[in-house]
Amino acid sequence: MNDQLILKFPTQQAYKKEDFYVSSSNQEAYDLINSWPKWIKRIINIFGPSGSGKSHLASMLKNKTSCLWIDSDELNEKTFLKFKTKEALIIENLNEKISEKLLFTLWNIALQDNKYFLITSTKPINSYKFKMKDLSSRVNSSLIIGISLPSDDLISVILAKNFSDKQIKVEKKHIDYIIKRIDRSYEKISQFILTLDKYSLKKGTPFSLKLIKEVLKMI
Repeated sequence: MNDQLILKFPTQQAYKKEDFYVSSSNQEAYDLINSWPKWIKRIINIFGPSGSGKSHLASMLKNKTSCLWIDSDELNEKTFLKFKTKEALIIENLNEKISEKLLFTLWNIALQDNKYFLITSTKPINSYKFKMKDLSSRVNSSLIIGISLPSDDLISVILAKNFSDKQIKVEKKHIDYIIKRIDRSYEKISQFILTLDKYSLKKGTPFSLKLIKEVLKMI
């Protein structure tokens, strides 16, 4: 295949079920989302490194039901009323800055009204040091599922999908070269893709193994 010039196209985040690659690192989380509404518990925490597919899984749930999907930093008291009109609530990127009172109230709404509640985070929610004992008790009663670091097969698919989303054509030998030399980290993979995209545009050179080597040294 001839070298391809990398051109600037609008990047689209593709969150389609068929684009989600299932591996041993995310099988349990995928099966859970796929089994909705037959969850053994209605309140779920899916945790894992940045870029591990948590938002993709959340999107799959959103497509199944009437759902309020919100980032934890955007939560406020208006969320209560919005949640009451929906069947499910998804809170993305939970962090320790969240109001415990707010989270506790949302948790109670889910329990009292038999709603579904999905929380995504980079670490398990039961590892957060909540001051409210009642909230800690609620957290410990939830179902917590982790997504582990990616296998070689999963890294290959993530790279291929990211290149495809950016309309960059690559050969398998290029992906194999990257896998052998990149850190086994979702965040590092994402950083590599973004850096490669920007660097190639800046240099205005064709996509090549030489370009890949230069970018790997940069991240």
